Amino acid sequence: MKTVKIGMVQSLVVFDAAKENLARSAEGVRLAASKGAQICVLPECGDLGWANDHAPELAQPVPGDISGHFSALARETGVWIAAGMTEKDGEQIHNTALLFDPTGAIRLRHRKINVLSDVEGMYTPGMGLSCIDTPFGRVGMTICADNLQESLCLGDALGRMGVQLLLSPSAWAVPPEKRTAPYGQEWHTPYGELSRLYHMGIVGVSNVGGVPRGPWAGWSAIGHSIAYAGDGHCIAELSHGPRAEEVRVIDMPVFSPSLSGTALSAHVQKERTL
Repeated sequence: MKTVKIGMVQSLVVFDAAKENLARSAEGVRLAASKGAQICVLPECGDLGWANDHAPELAQPVPGDISGHFSALARETGVWIAAGMTEKDGEQIHNTALLFDPTGAIRLRHRKINVLSDVEGMYTPGMGLSCIDTPFGRVGMTICADNLQESLCLGDALGRMGVQLLLSPSAWAVPPEKRTAPYGQEWHTPYGELSRLYHMGIVGVSNVGGVPRGPWAGWSAIGHSIAYAGDGHCIAELSHGPRAEEVRVIDMPVFSPSLSGTALSAHVQKERTL
């Protein structure tokens, strides 16, 4: 079984401060690359911050300055980068994740589908799922709440496509009373289920930092990024708290799928009824 070194870049994201946010995550990518990372996963909306009510005025198109920054960073470091950003497409704003290869090319784009309550008017939901083959295996992307238990159908679809590595830029925000307490099974349950059923490695990386404005004002992203191997076991949990920046490089085993099509469907149905 082969393994891939994945850098989990849990960085501080401050509303509206795109230049500073991108500089922080870039330093995290450089640090991870120096430790041998082949892929780096960055947070959701790492440019402007998730649920930023100024997104309609500040969001950038793709290609544009933000995607160009990540493209140059991928070329500089020689690593694949999965990065979350706020994308402007005509009159629509999308919560988007892009996957860059070491040449700086955009190989995959995912627009968040399971947009949370109170920000539906801000972000237009995505309309598709896709994956690509890479030197490390078949890779797909989701964003944060796309992986909640009630939207597990999205991860199921990627599992049926044969995805071996699922990369998920995230912004795990909690109310003030939960800033110092782990969030329990909210993410561990769906990550564990998907990884176990499809032998799929999953890496979710959240930012840290407060949500100062908008419908989620007063909440804080608390990091606590996690990774699950394709055997259903958690292999990494990063530090927790609104200032808990951390960069960690993990060894992720890559499982080769043994089932597909109706055989995989039967396996999943059987496992879920046990």
